[in-house]
Amino acid sequence: MTIPTEKDPINLFLLWLEDAKKAKIEEPTAMGLATTDTKGRPSLRMVLLKDVGPRGFVFYTNEESNKGIELRKNKNAALCFYWMQIDRQVRVWGHVEPVSREEADAYFASRPRLAQIGAWASPQSRPMKGRFDLEKKVVAFTVKFGVKKVPRPPYWVGFRVIPERIEFWLEKPFRLHERVLYVKEGSGWKTSRLFP
Repeated sequence: MTIPTEKDPINLFLLWLEDAKKAKIEEPTAMGLATTDTKGRPSLRMVLLKDVGPRGFVFYTNEESNKGIELRKNKNAALCFYWMQIDRQVRVWGHVEPVSREEADAYFASRPRLAQIGAWASPQSRPMKGRFDLEKKVVAFTVKFGVKKVPRPPYWVGFRVIPERIEFWLEKPFRLHERVLYVKEGSGWKTSRLFP
């Protein structure tokens, strides 16, 4: 197999994501998200891709979390998908923008009820004394909402990474891997092949 070149790398990404799903990878939408703090120190964590299309790669989080704060101050981010079982990796660099309230509301409404309550109960990234603190908050919000619809917390938002560069990597024998880089130029993409 070789990496095909497409006019639009999002199409190639979608093909590879579908291959990862067919390979029954446990969490094919898991991606590393890299941000930086105000001192330029990098921070990396795993998040889940919730939507992808011509406008970019979408994930959701608490905007008061470390990543949310970092993204509000520095709108540059990087993503990395690694599907070891199919010998592929995709890296994405770009800038972020918030998704619309309507998009965030629609996705939040699709989440399981306990995940919705968890979004209210967890002041993400802040210290807690013990696990019981979280459990008490879950109970309190479960009682508060009862059987009513759980609204989206105002701090629970989506971010879209708008790609400026996307690199596709395919493992090959003897470390002679294949790499194809797409760089955004105007309304199109410039493609180049890279030494491994």
